[in-house]
Amino acid sequence: MTESAARMSRWPALAALVGATVSLVFSSWLRLDRHAFVLGYALVGGPFLMAYARLAGVRPLQQLRRRWQSGLVVGILLGGMLAHGVAEQPASARPEGLALAGSVLWLGVVYGTLDALLLTIVPVLAVYGARPPEEMRHGTIRLRWAGAALLASLGVAAAYHLGFAEYRGAALLQPLIGNAIVTLGYLLSGSPITPLVAHVMMHLAAVLHGMETTPQLPPHYGF
Repeated sequence: MTESAARMSRWPALAALVGATVSLVFSSWLRLDRHAFVLGYALVGGPFLMAYARLAGVRPLQQLRRRWQSGLVVGILLGGMLAHGVAEQPASARPEGLALAGSVLWLGVVYGTLDALLLTIVPVLAVYGARPPEEMRHGTIRLRWAGAALLASLGVAAAYHLGFAEYRGAALLQPLIGNAIVTLGYLLSGSPITPLVAHVMMHLAAVLHGMETTPQLPPHYGF
């Protein structure tokens, strides 16, 4: 492995380690409820994401301004498709009043944003976004690195979901397919707004449809 390839693979590998640690410790070992799980996710994942942005020289506001219109359109389209998949699953009771508002913010927006950043944005930026612009002018090379970024994102998503007992086995396929769709949308639009919007919309749909029967919002302990 060249030094450049080693540098690129470092961040997706660390993201996979962080994701696996979060889900394994807070879900499989400590069996925290969903709200407490997201708190643990934020406390562990947040510093990692900030360290990545600082050490890799990523400017978040600059990234959000890049092709934001196409990112928003693609994100809404993909988020709507994922939300439709949530709506086709069995429904369950949802909280009401202030509890619903808190769940929308915490489990929809915060949880969805953490997933988008860790599972999709970091691996794509680390692999695809780190290539020099002159190299990416060639279509075949761009496609090759896009494929590498997709594989990196799937690797992080697999490590993260395998930490949940409910995703060990054939059930792992569903989140990998969903994450692949979102990652391809990100690569197509060139904007991190796409995965942010898509992940948050999917999480919001799960909150509103019923958290206990929608696997898109782990952990579940009765599956």
